[in-house]
Amino acid sequence: MRSLLVAMIIFASVPVILLKPYVGVLMWSWISYMNPHRLTWGFAYSFPFAMLVGGATLAAWFLSRDKKEFPVTATTVILMTYTVWVSLGTLGAMIPDLAYEKWLKLIKILVITYVTMMLINTRRKIDLLVWVIAGSIAYFGVKGGVFTVLKGGQHRIFGPPNSFIGENNALALAEIMVIPLLRYIQLQLTRRIFKWAMGGAMLMMVFAVLASYSRGAFIAMSVMLLAIWVKSRKRALLGVLGAISIAAALAFMPAKYFERINTLQTYEEDASALGRIDAWLMAFNLAKAKPLFGGGFDVFESTDIFLTYNPDAPRARQAHSIYFEVLGEHGFVGLALFLALGFAALRTCSSTIALAKRNPEFTWARDLAAMIQVSLLGFAAGGAFLSLASFDLYYHLIAIAVVTKIVVQGSLKAEAPWSMHGRSAASHAPAAASNRGGVPG
Repeated sequence: MRSLLVAMIIFASVPVILLKPYVGVLMWSWISYMNPHRLTWGFAYSFPFAMLVGGATLAAWFLSRDKKEFPVTATTVILMTYTVWVSLGTLGAMIPDLAYEKWLKLIKILVITYVTMMLINTRRKIDLLVWVIAGSIAYFGVKGGVFTVLKGGQHRIFGPPNSFIGENNALALAEIMVIPLLRYIQLQLTRRIFKWAMGGAMLMMVFAVLASYSRGAFIAMSVMLLAIWVKSRKRALLGVLGAISIAAALAFMPAKYFERINTLQTYEEDASALGRIDAWLMAFNLAKAKPLFGGGFDVFESTDIFLTYNPDAPRARQAHSIYFEVLGEHGFVGLALFLALGFAALRTCSSTIALAKRNPEFTWARDLAAMIQVSLLGFAAGGAFLSLASFDLYYHLIAIAVVTKIVVQGSLKAEAPWSMHGRSAASHAPAAASNRGGVPG
């Protein structure tokens, strides 16, 4: 029954996508983040729904008469350069077959990212996309949080199988990145009951993150919560409520959780932590040998290659860090581009915040840009301990940051000629130019 329901919803969306291509971005996001087909047991479980929706979206976009303008900003230029760089590196990858598979997966994600920046071009569409992404991840977070409360925090929480967030650590990172989006949604709600409901959802997400028993997630959540507090317009109230909520959540967790977290202080005795260090050393040595393109995607999968560049390691390990993952796979140049992309995205958000402060009408954009910054910081912190450099949510958030700034800039540019109590547009050319300014994004 579940298979039939999921299939009916997705197939029924195809005609709508052909008429309204942006709906395809929404449907692709739902399928990619919630993985509804992975919650079934029938034919839908392995059906390529994402490919179907992605293909329909690309066809609808190509056939539509809408303007097909790609935003050229500092952020998008770096993203395109990174795309080209990792593609060139794949041509000389040390494990060609595996490298091609991972490259193809990333390219599909980046294609949708580029399409998102062309189709999601109004506040309404941005909000719809944020709701879909946040709701898809929050489904597992809220469900996992309730389960954690009912079971006394004794069990770990996992995501849908065979997905980016199937593993407990990856799900925790996704939840950390989505909590700020829920905060953005909460800020836009007007009825108090809905605001409190959203607050309850965020609290359950915190429980779910704790139930991952991930030390990296604990660090990332700490960074994320601190960043939310810093970015908040009501720091005193949020600080008190947050402190009470976190204290209650931690008090609820069993002793074995704190035993796990305390191993952060004794990493030299932890086999898992030492294995990470082995992988990081291997990545550094490989990058020194191949500084431009590294070893190519999935180079950590080969025991022979791993032990060649770190002969003292007992066995091959995954990178367990987005930074060393990129360093080993794409060299120092690839890592520089990857870091530049994250920095440019943060600057894009800062620029949007500065632009939005000029007009109360754009408070929503200021809130969203600030919360995307928090999400990106959460990814930067949590990603230091996970091999998720190709995580689709990260690139999608960058796309939302870019289009949010563009929407604000477009609105300010349109309003400029009519500002200043109706004086002529010509007399306000400097003001209009000022509104177009800011850090390129």
